[in-house]
Amino acid sequence: MSQPAAGQGGPRPLGTLLYVPALYGAGWLLCRPLALLAPGLRPDQLDLTGAVIALLLLLLSLPLRLRRVWGDSHPWRRLGLRGPAPAPAPAVLLGLLLAAALLLPVAAVLLIGGQAAWRGGLSPALLANGLALLLGVGFAEELLFRGWLWGELELVLPGRRALGLQALLFALVHPWYRLPPLPGLALLGGLTLLGVALAQLRRRLNGLLWAPIGLHGGLVGGWFVLQKGLLQIGAGAPSWLVGPGEGDVNPLGGLLGWLGLGLLLAGLQWRQRTAVARARRPSTGACSASSRGAAP
Repeated sequence: MSQPAAGQGGPRPLGTLLYVPALYGAGWLLCRPLALLAPGLRPDQLDLTGAVIALLLLLLSLPLRLRRVWGDSHPWRRLGLRGPAPAPAPAVLLGLLLAAALLLPVAAVLLIGGQAAWRGGLSPALLANGLALLLGVGFAEELLFRGWLWGELELVLPGRRALGLQALLFALVHPWYRLPPLPGLALLGGLTLLGVALAQLRRRLNGLLWAPIGLHGGLVGGWFVLQKGLLQIGAGAPSWLVGPGEGDVNPLGGLLGWLGLGLLLAGLQWRQRTAVARARRPSTGACSASSRGAAP
């Protein structure tokens, strides 16, 4: 478990609780003058502007918070944006491939089962929206949850509890509660599994955040492109299988999403056990040298 540097008291619960809401509040306030300067802006455009301002404030304030509260002189390395291999581009590509491996089976089941029709409708605007979701949601939420929040929790909680709590908080802030009880709980569970998988992926790749950014962004942007452009999902698609949401299905709340995330977590655990076993196993060369040294 990470500890603050000597002389640092570590994060206080109230500061952790209010940090992000304060940034969102500041972003909301700073974008209000735009309503007067550009009266044609829609409320959703104004809210998006406030979210972008809040993200900029997060990027500006995070290094200061890590130095002052965590006692860390290398904030971007601690947050997972800088560090050892893999390099950002291959790591993001790995995350995108994992996202495709999770989404394509859902699309295939829908097409084979007749619950969806292929329409193949792609447009530059649709692709631009998907790319914006990939970069914006993937980067912002991973920096916030698997970067700052997980690190902040690790300073005050044991490792497994910190990992589990960040995943639960990540799930709770999403609008699962707008659904009926059972589909809502299924989506909450799927989001929690995703939060655990993203954290485990970061842990398996030297603490770097780029692969989780690719996976998270690929899921959000990829499913947007699939659902809004490539597929026409019918109203009869079983929510228990493919996920809840009439007209706006979320596969994380369905059986296929749960199975995919479970397989991903099992693969990450297998990789960890394999790496530990290799680290504990003496090399053949060392054994041979030892045997030669012991020979009369």
